[in-house]
Amino acid sequence: MPTSFAAPPLKMQLVLASDTNIPVWDDAEGTAVGYSIKPLHLHAPKVCWRDHAFYEILALVDAIREGRARERKLASEEIHKRLGKSR
Repeated sequence: MPTSFAAPPLKMQLVLASDTNIPVWDDAEGTAVGYSIKPLHLHAPKVCWRDHAFYEILALVDAIREGRARERKLASEEIHKRLGKSR
């Protein structure tokens, strides 16, 4: 399951050089190929299949955890927007 900058909403804001060198959560139901990122919780991928909004928040947190400066900045701004806080 894609995460960080490879998941919505950052995926829509960035141009990815490849769909195979992306951060992913290991998940039996997923089909994405990339380098593995450990989710914040063991069951996060299962929950995210059912709750798209939660998936997006966790993916944004992963962008802050492992992304480069640009991805971290965009993720932080997006989380603030979703929480209704201006920066």
